[in-house]
Amino acid sequence: MNQDFLLELLSTPSPSGAEMEIQHKWMDYVSEFADEMRTDNAGNAIGILNPEADFKVLLAGHCDEIGFMIKSIDNNGFIRVEKLGGISQKPAIGMKVTILGTHGKLTGVFGVNAEHHGGAKEFKFEDLYIDCGANTKKEIEKYVQIGDLAVYKRETEFLLNDKISGRGLDNRTGSFIVAEVLREVAKRNPKVGVYAVSTVNEETNMGGAYFAGAGIKPTMAIACDVTFSSDYPGVDSSKHTEVNLGGGPVLAKGAPINHKINRLLENAAKKLDLKLQYELTPRMTGTDADKLRLTGHGVPVSLVSLPLRYMHAPVETVSLTDMKEEIDLLVEMIANLTGEESVNPLSK
Repeated sequence: MNQDFLLELLSTPSPSGAEMEIQHKWMDYVSEFADEMRTDNAGNAIGILNPEADFKVLLAGHCDEIGFMIKSIDNNGFIRVEKLGGISQKPAIGMKVTILGTHGKLTGVFGVNAEHHGGAKEFKFEDLYIDCGANTKKEIEKYVQIGDLAVYKRETEFLLNDKISGRGLDNRTGSFIVAEVLREVAKRNPKVGVYAVSTVNEETNMGGAYFAGAGIKPTMAIACDVTFSSDYPGVDSSKHTEVNLGGGPVLAKGAPINHKINRLLENAAKKLDLKLQYELTPRMTGTDADKLRLTGHGVPVSLVSLPLRYMHAPVETVSLTDMKEEIDLLVEMIANLTGEESVNPLSK
């Protein structure tokens, strides 16, 4: 598992709708072992093995992250923001941001009124503002304009027990995983077509997944995303299935999920003696799988997730061991496909 490439992806700002920089890095890496590279008009990056094969396996890991959109600038140069994806105001106080300005990147800080001056203990998202040190609106407009994007300025950190923490692990880890699966599968000469897709826009509209499914028309698709762990203080275990960091990859179970694909994954886990965990997705998965499933004539889907703590906070935390095991699981499953498998739930 190429940790240098993982850290390169995690250090690259990729707010939903502005994924171009990270996609170019992804394509440069994947082009070294893919038989063919493609892009589409959504901005997806696609690495392919065996493009002529009739049986096609699509792996989707989205590369976009949550962030902020510049909404307004006041006369004193302070910036107000809008949500880009499911981002909360609660972690923002005391954080730095990188604004991907029209005229270059700019550092700012989220300001807050000190408690000594009556700073509010409770605040809303619309109370947030960014201070870049500008004195006037005219000055800040030399760097940014309405609609520019921003992300937290935070680097990935290594924690104890093979864990890492940082911004946007949801889901640049998935984009990394599908690239690594393609790299490892290439060594095993698969009999089926394999399409690793670094998708865009998942955090805002899942349009990348729709373009990918509609364009590739896969026989089956697997979304590689993250899911909520339940192994830290404050989680109500009576309301959630048990998911632990270091406990292995997580398979989804529910109406959207194809049982036969899950069975293939479970068989691969048995061969590798890997532990699996499970989550419930009774109606929808909340991932790229939902859009992939409804493209073309319909696509059988499964969802393999990486356990993650502190979802959508700037300190998302995952286990590198889980990541490696998810890559191994997917490689083993795909490498053993013959291309004759049926994913029709009613076939024997």
